[in-house]
Amino acid sequence: MNAPVDFNVIEGMFRRQYRQIEVRFDPEHATTWTYLKPSGAPCFNLGMLEELRAHDNAIESCGGRVLYKGDLHQIHYYVGASRTEGIFSLGGNLENLVQLIKSGDRDTLMHYAKLCVDNMYQRLCGYGAPITTISLVQGEALGGGFETALSSNVIVAERRSRMGLPEILFNLFPGNGAYSLLARRVGVRRAEEMILSGRVYTAEEMHAAGVVDVLAEDGTGEAAVQDYIRRNERRRNGLQAVFSCRQHFHPVSYEELLNIANLWVSAALRLEEKDLKLMSRLARSQSKRVPGGAAAMPEAAAPVEQEQQYATA
Repeated sequence: MNAPVDFNVIEGMFRRQYRQIEVRFDPEHATTWTYLKPSGAPCFNLGMLEELRAHDNAIESCGGRVLYKGDLHQIHYYVGASRTEGIFSLGGNLENLVQLIKSGDRDTLMHYAKLCVDNMYQRLCGYGAPITTISLVQGEALGGGFETALSSNVIVAERRSRMGLPEILFNLFPGNGAYSLLARRVGVRRAEEMILSGRVYTAEEMHAAGVVDVLAEDGTGEAAVQDYIRRNERRRNGLQAVFSCRQHFHPVSYEELLNIANLWVSAALRLEEKDLKLMSRLARSQSKRVPGGAAAMPEAAAPVEQEQQYATA
């Protein structure tokens, strides 16, 4: 049974005006859609992470419910998507991270990493309610963007989408859930291969590997999500229970994610000048990836090609 709520407090939580996320509720299918729309580069900046945290905290505090037209409604599905054309998310804000690493600011790096972990863990736990989480990828999901997609029960991706973990190109690793979540989907050896290769995979490759659950035609991602919800409505309760079983059978704990985030911070602070030069180059590419921009993250490359690119950075 849901605990009594103070509607003045509830309204205060849900009436907050967001600048870097967009939220809408579909009452017919009890679905909350949360779209990323970061200011500047399509990355996870601190402001957007804090907005996501505030929004998701409100849902969790209300027992998995959302305020809609003056009443609290139980959420059955939570869909994470993006408003940036062709990009789900390029992950961490590399320009800011380079500055923090150069200044040796461990505390701020850890604050950023912990905020990422907090957001990921809430999603992994379904916001403390019987909610099925879905990531809709319509374009590039790289680094932390891919990790975010992995934190959902279901990944729906359009064919044009590309997913990967390029952090190894600048001598780092993805520290916000990639290892934990990929290993549970594809096994430890395959997960390490994906992380250490730095490859960017197509949605079709990820579907064949069992990472993407639903492969949609380009431009039909939202319709594919709605179709998935309709097709599974009669078994929604059982389906959500099975997804919960995953977390019980092979749990991802908060401590595990936070310990890996600590490893990531330590590894980041050990980066050398040549690593940071390449990281800065990729940061400039990120800054151009706004609507109308043409720059891109590196294409998938063979290990030798990656080493040559890295050596000349």
